[in-house]
Amino acid sequence: MTTKTYSTVWDLDVFFNGGSSSEAFAKHLMTTEEEIKEFTLQVHNWETTNSISDKSALNHLIDRFQEATKKLREAGAFVSCLQAQNTGDKKASEHRAAITQLSASFQTALTEFDEKLTSYDTSIWEEMLKTEELRELAFVLTERRQTAAEKLSKEEESLINALGVDGYHSWGQFYDLVVGKIKIPFHENGEETILSVGQAANKFSSPDRKVRKDMFEKWENAWKEQSDYLSRVINHLSGFRLNVYKQRGWEDVLKEPLAINRMSQETLDAMWEVISKNKQPLVQFLDRKAKLLGVEKLSWYDLDAPINKTESKVSYQEGTEFILENFSKFGEEMTSFAKMAFEDKWIEAEDRPGKSPGGFHTYFPESSQSRIFMTYSGTPSNISTLAHELGHGFHTYAMRDLHLLNRNYAMNVAETASTLAEMIVADASVKSAQSGEEKIALLGDKIQRTVALLMNIHARFLFETRFYSERKKGTVSTDRLNQLMEEAQKEAYGHALEEYHPSFWASKLHFYITGVPFYNFPYTFGYLFSLGIYARAIEEGKGYEQKYIDLLKDTASMKVEELAQKHLNVDLTRHEFWERAVQLCIDDIEEFLALTEGK
Repeated sequence: MTTKTYSTVWDLDVFFNGGSSSEAFAKHLMTTEEEIKEFTLQVHNWETTNSISDKSALNHLIDRFQEATKKLREAGAFVSCLQAQNTGDKKASEHRAAITQLSASFQTALTEFDEKLTSYDTSIWEEMLKTEELRELAFVLTERRQTAAEKLSKEEESLINALGVDGYHSWGQFYDLVVGKIKIPFHENGEETILSVGQAANKFSSPDRKVRKDMFEKWENAWKEQSDYLSRVINHLSGFRLNVYKQRGWEDVLKEPLAINRMSQETLDAMWEVISKNKQPLVQFLDRKAKLLGVEKLSWYDLDAPINKTESKVSYQEGTEFILENFSKFGEEMTSFAKMAFEDKWIEAEDRPGKSPGGFHTYFPESSQSRIFMTYSGTPSNISTLAHELGHGFHTYAMRDLHLLNRNYAMNVAETASTLAEMIVADASVKSAQSGEEKIALLGDKIQRTVALLMNIHARFLFETRFYSERKKGTVSTDRLNQLMEEAQKEAYGHALEEYHPSFWASKLHFYITGVPFYNFPYTFGYLFSLGIYARAIEEGKGYEQKYIDLLKDTASMKVEELAQKHLNVDLTRHEFWERAVQLCIDDIEEFLALTEGK
């Protein structure tokens, strides 16, 4: 049987032919603007009567809301792809600015829409939600209504949206501009090459410590050179947020991120408390890895180093086949989705200059297609990234038949789907290891994700919490940002490292994303929550896939505590669930320590 060869370059022309110069895309932007203007006008002219007879008008507005959202997200997804594949695409940056403006206009209309939802008496509102047209949207509409009640007036919120275009969001775009211009010169195999930050980051997976160390020095210098610009950016972004929160009367900086993630403070506290109590096994793993690498203590640039001495390169083709084979052990739907993504050129994986760092998944709602971005250089972590992003894609695919308003899932449950897909591949690879050495290497790679999600993400959360606390008192200097980051890393890593990464606050895009504050703890939630789901899947076998799909379908229409209670029968506000999930991570570490004893 001939195996199909999969392209490493995605197809964007299927959406709008011609890239950033596409005439079809220019027309799409104009149509999107018209849709938003029409929605804005209809919302403005909507006179609520506080009676159940308003349901027809509300239903009509929801239809317009859905259509405008589809068009705006289609445009946003396309431009995100253009910017990621070529950081020098100036036309794409112009489109991004236009979309930011459209988003602000749409948000202003939604602010008025939401405010009008608050005008209904509770009894009338509940009656309206029982009607056939609105029943399926009861959760999301009530959520919008409650959020609006906690915000400022329509006029004040509209002003915030308008000022955010050239203020708040522009600072986020300035970060993208600075990062796009960073080039890192690197000597390897007798030649000097100029690397983008995305290519440079892949060098931290090299088996050669000299390569990793040399890259780390250049990496730190590159970010240090830009740190005065980037400290200005992070201070302005946080300052804008804090001023908005202050005007709304929100004292706690976690109020918004917790609300966005439909998650309680009790759940967040329970999760971090269990993780903090269980750092010692993670430190033992890092100490053992140091010995296996022949050093007294690991440094930051050793964290992603492979344990085996020979560099294991896996071609893109081999990587895709490996993912398909292991997805097939979980279920047919996930396998079919991944195969479709590979065959239909949904994935940009080529290793070339000029690309953005990192990886992401984005969805085109009008076209009902996903796109996945990454830079594939053949490392085990590249295969994990690919599986991770396919997990995001499968999540949107599982929800494809739902109303668009019921597909707006939060980041924490988004990371549940992605890390579950990653876990399926990682676990299967460990079990299918052909030798003891290979098993050690693969198990080490699997545990490395635990280290990232329970230590690295914890450091980000500690840093951001403390940074916001100091930012309330005034601007935080570059030196202080470095200090806060290093302190957070030392605490989160249990002082297990010799050298840390103080400029991590500058190099990590997640601190600069304007759409979502605290872009960190949802990753850890998603990872541990996915472990609970994965344990259930192993217990029930292949038939569990449909139950998993049912869970995914509910992720945007209930709070995570209710989701866990309904589909797993567990209480996320208590320590027990998190302790069981963390124990699965510790089991891997204990197996690794036993396998490497005396080596």
